[in-house]
Amino acid sequence: MIIEEKIAQYWLIGGQVQGVGFRPYIYRLATQYHLVGWVKNLAGQVEIKVQGYPHAVQNFAENLIRQAPPLAQVKIINCVSCTVESLTDFNILASETTAKPHIHVPPDYFTCQDCLTELNDPHDRRYRYPFINCTQCGPRYTLIYRLPYDRPNTSMAGFPLCPACAIEYHNPQDRRFHAQPLACPICGPQLFFREGNFIASEALTACVQALKAGKIVAVKGIGGYHLFCIAHDDETVLRLRHRKHRPDKPLAVMFPMQGEDGLAMVHTQLILEPTEALLLTSPLRPIVLVRKHHNGTLSSHIAPGLTEIGVMLPYSPLHHLLLKELDTPVIATSANISGEPVLTDEIEVEQRLTSVADAFLHHQRPILRPADDAVFKTIAHKSRPLRLGRGNTPLELPLSLQLAQPLLAVGGHLKNTIALAENDRVILSPHIGDLDSPRSLSVFTQVIADFQQLYDLHPQLIVCDAHSRYVSHQWAQQSGIPVQTVFHHYAHASAIAGEFPTLEPWLIFTWDGVGLGADHTLWGGETLYGRPGQWQRVASMKPFFLPGGEKASRELWRSALAICWEAGLDWQPPEMNHSTLELLYQAWQRRLNCPQTTAVGRLFDAASALIGVLQNASYEGQGPMLLESICNDSTAWIDLPLQPIATTDLWQVDWSPLLKDLLTKQHSVEEHASIFHNSFAHSLLTQAQHFCQRYPVGQIGFAGGVFQNRRLTEQALQLLQQHGLTVYLPEKLPCNDASLSFGQVIEIAAIIKA
Repeated sequence: MIIEEKIAQYWLIGGQVQGVGFRPYIYRLATQYHLVGWVKNLAGQVEIKVQGYPHAVQNFAENLIRQAPPLAQVKIINCVSCTVESLTDFNILASETTAKPHIHVPPDYFTCQDCLTELNDPHDRRYRYPFINCTQCGPRYTLIYRLPYDRPNTSMAGFPLCPACAIEYHNPQDRRFHAQPLACPICGPQLFFREGNFIASEALTACVQALKAGKIVAVKGIGGYHLFCIAHDDETVLRLRHRKHRPDKPLAVMFPMQGEDGLAMVHTQLILEPTEALLLTSPLRPIVLVRKHHNGTLSSHIAPGLTEIGVMLPYSPLHHLLLKELDTPVIATSANISGEPVLTDEIEVEQRLTSVADAFLHHQRPILRPADDAVFKTIAHKSRPLRLGRGNTPLELPLSLQLAQPLLAVGGHLKNTIALAENDRVILSPHIGDLDSPRSLSVFTQVIADFQQLYDLHPQLIVCDAHSRYVSHQWAQQSGIPVQTVFHHYAHASAIAGEFPTLEPWLIFTWDGVGLGADHTLWGGETLYGRPGQWQRVASMKPFFLPGGEKASRELWRSALAICWEAGLDWQPPEMNHSTLELLYQAWQRRLNCPQTTAVGRLFDAASALIGVLQNASYEGQGPMLLESICNDSTAWIDLPLQPIATTDLWQVDWSPLLKDLLTKQHSVEEHASIFHNSFAHSLLTQAQHFCQRYPVGQIGFAGGVFQNRRLTEQALQLLQQHGLTVYLPEKLPCNDASLSFGQVIEIAAIIKA
């Protein structure tokens, strides 16, 4: 008879294994196969030692990844045989904090099905408790002070566990074993409702009653407050817009989960593509832009003039309770001053939004840092992020180059994110917002400090946009750390090249509003060739001069005047008298506050004004969004000549042939909009074919905020692919300025290597 000798194996596990119930899973797996040993946290990684008979160790190894918790992303760093010791059982050891950290901070997670079942079970001790959670769900990023991810290092440290919760917390067989946000009605946070001087004893009931009565309530969630009101109620929605000084910008809508797939009510109001349905019910629980149903009963004031609405499903227990009671969709827009980060503190939200909200639903669990909802849009049958946020950040992406020292990239001025990079990875923050206000700057500096503490990284270099008027640039220069600058569109190009690393040279179209270019003019319609660290500008839009400079981003008629005057044509904005127009023209002729730009985004603004869609925008991108929404099925287009510029290697796209069509009344507004989009899509094809003949091009990329436009992007993509060209669009990162921080890391990493 052959007696098997016991063996021992050691694993070092990396990836996303903090805050996802990974250690109790290892405990259960090991005991299932009658193995002894231990598992422990090691500053962001997990160490495992198991020993037993070979067949049992083999079964453990085969199922280690296969049966891992759904939220875990397991990476086996090392697996070696080791010495058999005198062990009698399997234990979860205390976290070790002395090792060199390799930290992964988990994002905030949606409420899992097990917790939802308990939430709705009258016999469960957490029935209707709005802070129910387990190792597979609940807040993480927004409540962690520092790692390792243990309860004393979270904002739940001030809530001692009751005996019943303590038993669950210390039982390795329980799904709440070491669930750090663990709580129940006895020992956990509570809700409280305030309306003026009235504080309700039944907070949830009072909130539901207030909403049903047509009131606006600021509701504290996972990563900040939302402003809630009934989405069918025109009067209330208009009152919210008036109070928030947000006349037109789209508002997000949260739907109750109903039906087998949770989307029954959504289907009555919106037209869902399969990718959108999957994304809405995915663990991310983001806001997804979805086409309106023509028979929908939602308020027409939610997204005026647009064909899409941003929708989401409940992702916290509190949301589920509220939406189930209301049984109707609600507006769930960020509780903030427009453009700022979402508010997180009850005192501040009452002070700053006292003239907006009628009432406030607070809770006692502190939010340590804001995390706004992520936003996605389906383009070319794939879900693509427009904003990073709760559920998918901190976002870790691999670096194809190895960094010798940690660096911090501080992004741009609008849609700001920051990125911390070390070794072979980049970690992106949630959406911070536009850096125009003191609060935005405060959150920007807080997130930078928090990231350095959470990841125990101290950058030796800061990378920022080259524009000296950007607040992020100014902060970098004042940091006391060495700084390197990156031009705006080089960062855009490097972001997509970094998402799809390749040795082949790229041809990348970087189309957006405006950003400082290498010639110190305002670029925005560029064609770049090369690779990170070696970009060559090979083509651009014909430049024009913007009267009033930055004012043109909201006063679209300024861009319209700019291109008309550049082409020697007359046009007068509605409601502008001749003398005012003449003074403006004289200033334009003398180039007084009239910066030169090549921005495609401003050309879209101009088209919106010229055909009468919009003269003055109340939010960024409003004109182009309205222009896209009115397009019909027309395939007509106008050729935009691609011409060489004498004595240079630069080519130029002439947009002026569009003006004749835009200034005539021979077509409908819808036809004008379609021709405009079609013409730029064909211009992309013309350029791609031209430069693929002149240079060895491996692949083509679209980068910049203009490519959030589904009509333009899908048409251009189809045209290029029909001609055998390989085209990439961002998939993990937004194509807008939110990706600049990542692109800055990629660009500088390449320069440092070179």
